[in-house]
Amino acid sequence: MRTCFFVMPVLLFFEVGAGELLLIMIFVLIFFGSKNIPQIARGLGKGMREIKDASNSIRSEIAREANKVGEETGIKKDIETIRDDINKNIQP
Repeated sequence: MRTCFFVMPVLLFFEVGAGELLLIMIFVLIFFGSKNIPQIARGLGKGMREIKDASNSIRSEIAREANKVGEETGIKKDIETIRDDINKNIQP
């Protein structure tokens, strides 16, 4: 896998090198023009932020529901009891 110190980690996933990145930048400049690039970047940034916020929201919802289910079934107490027993047996 090719890596470059200035390529973002997302681009490393797709194995985009410096030459390909330069070609993409030239294509974007020719296709959209220099005046529209900041607007496009802002739109992409807002979209990525919305996706990140949505995924964090879903993740916290799942964790909240898992804690609820764990408390209702008593699994959480059982796990804590087992953990405490293991810690007592490990430490003299």
